[in-house]
Amino acid sequence: MKNIFVSNLSFRINDEDLKQAFADYGAVNSAKVIKDNFSGRSRGFGFVEMTNDEEADKAIEELNNAEFDGKVMTVSVARPKTDRKPGGFSDSRGGSGHGDSRGGGGYGDKSRGGFKKRF
Repeated sequence: MKNIFVSNLSFRINDEDLKQAFADYGAVNSAKVIKDNFSGRSRGFGFVEMTNDEEADKAIEELNNAEFDGKVMTVSVARPKTDRKPGGFSDSRGGSGHGDSRGGGGYGDKSRGGFKKRF
């Protein structure tokens, strides 16, 4: 069984459309377009799980860079999800990824009187 990552999908594509696109190449176990949690709108990518590895490889080869509903999609073998820390970018030391240990900035430099309270 092979899990396939499909990106650059048209926002009009739904699960069934995605499944049909890959069904021409073999048995599709599942097809899922990923949607935004808040709006319910497609995020423009999805996953397809195909039963047979050879059929999946053929689908990947032929559908990668193919036009689907007006957009050129990218198709590849899905990589396993890695553990990510919340908060965006981080470096291997668990820092902020900004290369220093200074704190965040604000409005002006408080020590030079540049900071003004607004009440």
